[in-house]
Formats: sequence, structure tokens, C-alpha cells
Amino acid sequence: MTAEAADSSLRYFAHSEVRESQSDMIEDGIEALLSEGFLMASAPTGIGKTAAALASAISVQRSSSDEISILFLTGRQSQHRIVVDTVHDINQRLGQSEPSIRLVDLIGREGMCRNVDRISGKCDCEDELDSSMREELRADVQSSILRTVTHVDDLIRNCRRIHLCPWATARDAVKNCKILVCDYNHVFIDSVREASLPSMGIDLENTILIVDEAHNLPDRVRNGMERRIISNTFRDARFEVQEHLETAIELAAGRGEEVELDEMEWAERSLKRLQSQMPTWFSAREKELSRSDEEDMQVETTDLLEEMEEILNETLEEIPAGRFSSLHRLVAQLYAVRVDLDNEDEDEKETSSERLASFISTCGQYEDSSALVLVFDKLLDEPRVRSFLLDPGVVSGPLFTACRGSILMSGTLFPTEMYRDLLRLPSNAERQLLAKQYDSPFLSERRPVLIAQNTTSRYTERGESNTNNIRDHIIEVLRNTPGHVALFTQSYAMLDMVLDDYRWIPWGIQVEKETARMSKRLVGEMIENLYQNRRTNDRVLLCGVLSGKLAEGVDYPDNILDAVICVGLPVPPPSARQKALTDYCKDKFGVNVARRYSSHQPAVNSVLQAIGRPIRKANDRALVVILEKRMRERPYRFCVPTNLLLMKSQDAKRTARIAKRFFERFPDPAIE
Repeated sequence: MTAEAADSSLRYFAHSEVRESQSDMIEDGIEALLSEGFLMASAPTGIGKTAAALASAISVQRSSSDEISILFLTGRQSQHRIVVDTVHDINQRLGQSEPSIRLVDLIGREGMCRNVDRISGKCDCEDELDSSMREELRADVQSSILRTVTHVDDLIRNCRRIHLCPWATARDAVKNCKILVCDYNHVFIDSVREASLPSMGIDLENTILIVDEAHNLPDRVRNGMERRIISNTFRDARFEVQEHLETAIELAAGRGEEVELDEMEWAERSLKRLQSQMPTWFSAREKELSRSDEEDMQVETTDLLEEMEEILNETLEEIPAGRFSSLHRLVAQLYAVRVDLDNEDEDEKETSSERLASFISTCGQYEDSSALVLVFDKLLDEPRVRSFLLDPGVVSGPLFTACRGSILMSGTLFPTEMYRDLLRLPSNAERQLLAKQYDSPFLSERRPVLIAQNTTSRYTERGESNTNNIRDHIIEVLRNTPGHVALFTQSYAMLDMVLDDYRWIPWGIQVEKETARMSKRLVGEMIENLYQNRRTNDRVLLCGVLSGKLAEGVDYPDNILDAVICVGLPVPPPSARQKALTDYCKDKFGVNVARRYSSHQPAVNSVLQAIGRPIRKANDRALVVILEKRMRERPYRFCVPTNLLLMKSQDAKRTARIAKRFFERFPDPAIE
């Protein structure tokens, strides 16, 4: 296919006017996708990346003679609505001239179905529905969402009103749509991809991937491969196997049937041996760790697998059929266990059987690879082993190679060569890889960035004087800012240290503080509180941590934040995992970039993400103050994009003067 075969680059653009940066991004996207290649778009918030990426992908999709799907992948539910609204606007502009774009918006089953039974795998959404009406109702709803693009929240509400399962309805509709909006997991987590894409009729080889907030993808892939076990995992898995056996026997007796349970009974005996003997292994590692005077240590994957295999084979019930054959046999049974989860933790969705099976499987998969390490440490005196994937490219690389092309975009996709290396994006003569940085025409004057020269989070320089300097800058920003201010620190411990008893905060300012593992509902209530206080002319200091929910996972439309303050750099502390990651980067990418890839750049990018929160469109304005002098020092200054203009602030008095002048010039975001 040639560029001439593609439609006009703006044919599928959602708006009547296009900025120069958007036009450039659309043309670059088409150029890359026509060669089934890749565009890495580093573009600041507010330039309209979503509309540009969709225009490129739809142009190539509709000019192709092949059946191509578009997967818009995002880790934030707030972005779902933006995509849905954008496609709705595109359809409005198409009018009657050509068929409208069919889109399905999908989130996880737990978010769509009221209750899902762990044993049967079925939900209760349709329990009150006459089964004779199911197919007709489902067809009607599917026809509706394919005819008029529908946000997932609206689909859920409509389906629940008529007792229809929204999750099953949406998945069935995907087979007839052209754009699917969903989470990264549908592509980059093996178990989810294998369970979802084929059943929805999606072939990765004929799919264009749009990856939103692509700077998060390496860590999302890494986190998707993180597994953990503690000594009691073997005990808990055994109890679950016993429960599974009892349930299976009761169900079979009730039906008057016989059930074959020899393998599951073998699994129960095997877990009993592991429960009895693996604590000895954990105890030995615990003593070794205490002698090292470190908080964690790396353990060899092969040694742990061989220890468990030896325990399973010691009774000689059967002669092992091959290397780790008993472990493979145990894993197969663990994945077959079905029990109810009785857990108050809403984030805990795994049984102990699933956790143990996935841990063993992951260790076996990467036994001979340095891309994955095992780390032994203690959490609240409970010894544990965790797996960490050092190289996300071993997962993402083959998937990008398989797809029809991709647009990866983010405001902090910097440097693009780092993300190219980490994700192993393919590039050859046939498949073009474009790495572009798109500038914003309004950020320089509407988002000044101050770097305080008398503050730092460097451990050796922390003290009362430094903390007082940090507070002084915050006080002056609060005194000279007319509206809400967000404060993001490098850690919860630092947030507590800075806030202390709150008595230093100017009178009349309400403090809203993020906590670890805060639910989405509470986060939503905190954001809604900003708007409620704006209506009453009350002010809020919104406090969170860099890389946390408030600093990355939330949009702040309508210029609800007037200023953002970032304290420190979230540089990873020394650990066995961090050492392994740095060593791996040295071997894989070279000594010159190892520390940048493993530590420095991710820390700076967390700050860059946070300072992008208040600017969502051209008329927005916000003051940014970074309370960390290292941002202008080696090696971190080389991690800052060249188009980000930084100003020095020697002390809080200068911060006050700059803030006062800025808000005198831009008292309201609507004023140019």
C-alpha cells in the first residue's frame, strides 16, 4: 500500500480545526502504519494526541483491502470516555458520506458484572432474565452500541436495567466492531490475551495497536509478570485443594455420578509434603539474609525449582517423566482448583492455588533467562519470594512484531530510544520506526517551571533546614495562587514528614491526602471535592505521591488545578532487585545508559507526568514548582526534554514573586 492509497490525512480528524503539531502527528502516523511500522509520539498533554492517533489509524484501516482492527489500549478508565467521545465526533463529521465507525468499549469483568462465581466462572447478571429473550435482547443492545458509540458505563447501566450481562454483550459485539477500547492486559498479559482476543475474533496480525500513556507500558508488563509466595502459600493451596475435592465429591454424589479425582488427590498429598518441608528452605534463606545485613537478596531460580521438585519426588510414588515433570503435574492441578474467595481485600483476586501455580510456571518459563530474577525479603517479619521481570521486551517485542503496526504516545515518552530498547520495537527496511517529539505552542508561557535551588530529597542532605525550605516554598505558592494546588512528594514517608501536623499550612486551606492502596471510589470523591470547593470559592491542597493515583492516574479537566508542586525525585533505593536491573541494563544496553534506563530517567519521568496533570487544553494555565535542585544537576538534567524550559528559584521569596506575577498575568484560564 502506498501513501497515495490512503485517504486525506484529515478525513478522520474529529475537529474542524487542526493544530500544526496534530497535523504532523497524523501524517507521521499514516506514514509509519502504511509500512506496518511504528510511531513513537512524545507529545505534551493538551495537543490532542488521541484525535491525531485515531485519525492516522482509521485512515490506514479504511484504505486497506484487508480487515484490520484497531485496539486502543489504555490503563485509565478516564481515557475510555475521551476515545468514545472522539470517535463519536468523527462519525458526526462523516455524516452520510460513508459508514460510521463501530466501536466497543470494554473494561474488566469485575467492573462490568455484579458478581462472578469463582467455582463456576459464571456471573449472576442474567439470573432474572427469561432465557428465551436473551438472544433477542443481546442482539438489540449490540446493534445499538455498534450503531452509536457508547461508553462502557452507559452500556453497563442499560444492560443492568434489562438484566442482561454487559460483559458478555460487549465481548460478543467486538466481533463486528472496528475499534476496541480496552486495557493493556488484553494484549500484554499472556493469560488475558489468550482468553480474550481469539474469543472476540481479534487476530493480532491484522490489528493496529494504539498505546496510550506508553511510558507506563514497560512497568505494566513487568508488573504483569510479578509473582510472590510465602511459606504459608503451600498450606493455603492445600486447604483449597481439599475444599475443591470435597465440593467435587458432593456434587458428584448429588448427581449419582462417579468422579475421577486421582490427580487432585495426588496434588493434595504433594502440597502436604511441600507444606511440611518448604519452611526449612525459607528459614535457611532468612538466616542467610540476616547475616548479609541487607534488606533483601537474590535467590537462584533453578535452586528453588529443584528444591520443590526433589520434595515432590521423594516418596517415589511414580518415576519422574522428565525435568521438573512433577512440578508441571502439580501446576496443572492447581490451575484446575475452584473455590470461593472469602477475602475482604477488593484487590485480591487470586486464590493461593493460582498464585502458587503462576509462580512455578513463571519460574520455569524463565529458568535459563537473566531477564527474570527471584528476590527473597521479609514483609512484616513474613519471609517471601518474589519474581521480577527485568526486561519487558521479552514479552512486548514478539507482540509488536506480530501486530499490523502501532502508535505509542505519551507526554513523557522520553527519550524515545529508551522505550524503543525496553519494548524491543522491531525496525527494518520494510517496517518503519518513527520517533518524534511534538511541541506544544502554549506550554512555555502558560506553564512556567521553577526549580528551587535550596531544596532536595537526597538522603544525605535531609534535615530540619531542608524541610523548612520545602515548606517555605509551598507556603508562598499557596499564598499567591488563587485556586487549588496539588502537592506530590517522592514517597508517603516524605509526604508525612512535609505535612507533619499541618499547622504551618496557611489558614483556610483544606488538605486532602492520598493514602496507599486508596480505592478508585475515594480518589473520585477527592477529585469531585475540588469542583465542589471551587463553586464555594474554597481552596484545597491536594496531596499525593509521584507515580501514585493522583499524580498519574487522574485527569484534571477545566483547569481545576492552578499549581503543582513536586518534592524530590523518586529514585529507587538500593535493593537486590534494583542491582539486578542495573546489571541487566549494562549487559543489554551498555554501561553508558544502564543507570539512566534503570533509575534516573524513570524518576524524572514521574515528575514530568505529575507536572502535566493541570494542563489539558490550550487555554489552561498552571504554575509548576519542583522542589529538587538535582533536576538541574548531573545526571538528571540530561533526562529532561530540551523543550522544557526551566527557571531557577533561589529561595521562597523568588518563588513568591514569580507566582504573584504569573497569576496577575493569567488570573483566569480563559484570559489570553
